[in-house]
Amino acid sequence: MAVGGAGAPESGRSLADLEIEFVRSSRRRRTVSARVQGNRLIVQVPAGLAPSEEQEWAERLGSRILRAQRRRTLNSDRDLERRAQELNARYFAGRLRVADIRYVTNQNGRFGSCSPGRATIRIADRVAAMPTWVRDAVLVHELAHLEEANHSARFWKLANAYPLMERARGYLMAVGLDDGSDGSDGAE
Repeated sequence: MAVGGAGAPESGRSLADLEIEFVRSSRRRRTVSARVQGNRLIVQVPAGLAPSEEQEWAERLGSRILRAQRRRTLNSDRDLERRAQELNARYFAGRLRVADIRYVTNQNGRFGSCSPGRATIRIADRVAAMPTWVRDAVLVHELAHLEEANHSARFWKLANAYPLMERARGYLMAVGLDDGSDGSDGAE
């Protein structure tokens, strides 16, 4: 599944898309650093570092840099916040207060999370590439947690106000089976 958002050319890049260049330095003793410049990942390493360790560092630091770029790109235009406000108005009569909502790159086993006490919502970055109606279902699910912090009958009454919720849950279960997770709805 493509993970790049619309209009975000850098958001879907992977390490395989980058040429890796190692810069050895005799002045470096223990530190390794990296940066992306155009289509190159430049990794600065100590001169005595083993080639196998170079590759490990390139993968580790390159992945971290690309995740940070993706997160910045996805959250740059505030579309997620606007959409959450629209869904709040439509399904919750605008009564919910969301202190912060954003895409994150560290939710591999779920599609979203909510911290009701802090009124924060996090949405897995891979949801950005899913159909709009699925993203909306994940948002409504997490918004419902601001009012009901568990998966009680009252919670599901709130969440199921979204007419495509069951269909979206089926879609997310199928995605969960494809990506090797347990196939649950993953939205907590």
